[in-house]
Amino acid sequence: MLTSKQRAYLRSMANGLDSIFQVGKSGVTPELRDTVDKALEARELIKMNVLDNTMIDAKEAAGILADRTGADVVQVIGNRFVLFRQSKKKPVIQLPK
Repeated sequence: MLTSKQRAYLRSMANGLDSIFQVGKSGVTPELRDTVDKALEARELIKMNVLDNTMIDAKEAAGILADRTGADVVQVIGNRFVLFRQSKKKPVIQLPK
């Protein structure tokens, strides 16, 4: 669970990131979950986009992916959301306490 200070820190880091994945018409598939899991291990902080033709909204997609990958939802704005999970092998992002 992230504190408000940690969440603010991660939001500032995510500000310059581009979306690397899109949730499409199929919704959250097992393949998307696996890909997001690998990206979180490599990058720790990712931004995603939900397409307009998707049956679920960004908040719901972020919640589903966070549950299935063990990540934390940092932010949801419009059709974009940011996920964070500390890398198990070599953490790069040092969160404030």
